[in-house]
Amino acid sequence: MVGGRAADLAPTTAVKIFSAGTAGCVADLVTFPLDTAKVRLQVQGESKPLLKGQRAEYRGVFGTIFTMVKTEGPRSLYSGLVAGLHRQMSFASIRIGMYDTMKQLYTRGSENAGLGTRLLAGSTTGAMAVAFAQPTDVVKVRFQAQALRPESGSVKRYSSTTDAYRTIARDEGFKGLWKGCLPNITRNAIVNCSELVTYDIMKELILKYNLMTDNMPCHFTAACAAGFCTTIVASPVDVIKTRFMNSVPGQYSGAVNCAITTLIKEGPTAFYKGFVPSFLRLGSWNIVMFVSYEQIKRAVMRFQQF
Repeated sequence: MVGGRAADLAPTTAVKIFSAGTAGCVADLVTFPLDTAKVRLQVQGESKPLLKGQRAEYRGVFGTIFTMVKTEGPRSLYSGLVAGLHRQMSFASIRIGMYDTMKQLYTRGSENAGLGTRLLAGSTTGAMAVAFAQPTDVVKVRFQAQALRPESGSVKRYSSTTDAYRTIARDEGFKGLWKGCLPNITRNAIVNCSELVTYDIMKELILKYNLMTDNMPCHFTAACAAGFCTTIVASPVDVIKTRFMNSVPGQYSGAVNCAITTLIKEGPTAFYKGFVPSFLRLGSWNIVMFVSYEQIKRAVMRFQQF
């Protein structure tokens, strides 16, 4: 990404990968309840459509969080956190940590990358990250989607993160761990292009016109813009990705069938279910992620200079 102090050495790819993975974990720890609320809102009405006049169980991001705490306890907000951290260490480290390297590869070492090159670099690292980290995303979504109600006799779908990996591989085969890989690649190509490219360009413009220095306020502003743009363009694909990965075998024949079924049963507004928590989560996640990423990267570089 653009910027950096003149006195600083250029961070290596290894430093960027480590910093991105660590920052992704920090961001997940802070924003995971919002992500869980988003998943619950997205899968609501999937297995049993709401009848006319029937009140939805989950209403809004904070209403969803309150309902979950009341009926399942506070720990339910962090269901799937271990898989989420697994995901960030393998996912964010690739899609964010390798973005600059891929951008330079496409420009053959030039620092003057155009919009097309940035979009191509973002799409490439997003697809690479999904191909590598998809099993962690499948497990995370399933933990977040399961509603535990002791009084109704519901039980855990999986007893632990390790049990989830093992059970999915046994019951659904190797392909089960990569379920929804295609819509997830599509989603993350969109997310990377909107998130990383928006952050990259916003930061570049802020520094170019001397609106701010290359520090936290600059990173905060660029991250807010990236979060908003990402939520607008990625929400429909995110809903389909969540529902398809959470589905039982045979519920949908594929991601396209999931999208068509959702449209027929619930209408086009279903593709923006959980939009507010998506924006709150992506906005806050981007802020924590990019600010942490820049600071961790600099801290590692200072440590290496000793």
